[in-house]
Amino acid sequence: MHDDDDGLRSRLPPQRRRGAGTAGGILVALGAAALKFKAILLALTSLKWLILAPKLALSFGSMFLSVIFYALFFGWKFGIVLVALLLVHELGHYLTFRNLGIPASLPTFIPGFGAFVSSPMSVEPAHNAFAAIMGPVFGIAASAICWGFGLSTGDNFWIAAAYFGFFINLFNLIPAIPLDGGRVAGAIDGRIWLVGAVLLIGALVYLRQFSIFTIVIVLLVLFSSIPRGIAAFRGVVDPTIQIVSGQQRLILAIAYFALLGIAGAGAAATNIDPHHLTQHT
Repeated sequence: MHDDDDGLRSRLPPQRRRGAGTAGGILVALGAAALKFKAILLALTSLKWLILAPKLALSFGSMFLSVIFYALFFGWKFGIVLVALLLVHELGHYLTFRNLGIPASLPTFIPGFGAFVSSPMSVEPAHNAFAAIMGPVFGIAASAICWGFGLSTGDNFWIAAAYFGFFINLFNLIPAIPLDGGRVAGAIDGRIWLVGAVLLIGALVYLRQFSIFTIVIVLLVLFSSIPRGIAAFRGVVDPTIQIVSGQQRLILAIAYFALLGIAGAGAAATNIDPHHLTQHT
């Protein structure tokens, strides 16, 4: 077969031989290009990043806006550090949900309000409580790292950053919905929500923190915690929130109040003049 083709080609005029070779080369090139285009198209349509791209854009975009927002008040350096502390806190929720096999969104930031990770409620209340408490665990650990770095370097900026980290996580542990402490408290005993609502309002009055942000938080707590707390006080237990096992509830309560103590002690030990933030930015 190949000998006949070579003989036929040798009998063609030189121009036609070159034309046939050129045409064949073009066809081969087009075929290769088509195969490459098909392979690229299949790869693009099968890659998960096409689905994740909008989620990544939302997460990183909201993170960048939060950095700008906090930088307006405390400078760029603290804005970046604060958002990093919030990110570590939310990663505690995210990684725990994912390890438990529960789908969770990437952290989304709301300037002035912090950040959140959305996830469907698990049928196991213990899983929900565990995921809720792991956010403050990660956040307090990150604050302790800032504290240690500040002590080792003598830089008060990191001490002040640690204070903000401890304080934010301590505030988030208040046993009132929609805070993390509210989810943990509900898993222990829903009646604690009433105590949490009083603590939150008392803390804001004591600290004289009255702004649009704190007002929104108080309204969320009033409409979320108080009705549920009253229902729990009347003996209505939500099986999707409160843990049935008394032993698990006891272990969770010990961990929760221990974490409250650590966050409070850390905030007290690192309480420093906020002006140290602006002096280092």
